[in-house]
Amino acid sequence: MNKNIIVAIDGYSSCGKSTLAKALAKKLHFIYVDSGAMYRAVTLYFLRNQTDLSNHDLIIDALEHIDLNFHSRDYQSHILLNGEEVSEEIRQMPVSENVSKIAAIKEVRQAMVKQQQKMAKSKNMVMDGRDIGTTVFPDAQVKLFMTADPKIRAERRYKELLSKGEKVALEEIFENLAHRDYLDTTREESPLVRADDAIILDNTDLSEEEQLNFALDKIKPFLN
Repeated sequence: MNKNIIVAIDGYSSCGKSTLAKALAKKLHFIYVDSGAMYRAVTLYFLRNQTDLSNHDLIIDALEHIDLNFHSRDYQSHILLNGEEVSEEIRQMPVSENVSKIAAIKEVRQAMVKQQQKMAKSKNMVMDGRDIGTTVFPDAQVKLFMTADPKIRAERRYKELLSKGEKVALEEIFENLAHRDYLDTTREESPLVRADDAIILDNTDLSEEEQLNFALDKIKPFLN
């Protein structure tokens, strides 16, 4: 196997990027990094500490006090914020409603990109996010860009939150996703766009197994 293979998966919110990335990592025995979890953890820290987003110096100071680490159990990626397991809390609506705004801050993105690039220097890796194939790893061997019908995405997210005991309205989720799409695609720093060489994966009508087989088919040429 070639050393240091990078699979970059970008796309819209609630398209199943993490689900596919985890499945690929498990199948290929690659490291999985959820870049979105990193931005969510930063958002959680900012919310907890009521960081003034209009104050450049306070943002820089906050970032210097954030230590993020991943650990894996059964190919499930868990993130630690300053030593605290926050994998569940970062998926709740307060973070979801603020993450795109905080992820658009130049200093935040620069700090996270630097960490992400460092992680992949000597490891075969699957990473999902918004700018992995364009900004973080523009030379990744395989780039996938995931999309799906907005209504399907909202329904998937709704079912996920319900399964965790959260009571939210489907319409609220639909509006949240639409707002995040707007912020992600129009932000000045590393906006969500499809890389020229990224393969589109529309999973509106695909099962998880069909998505996995599609992705594996694109990766196989680089495994010999």
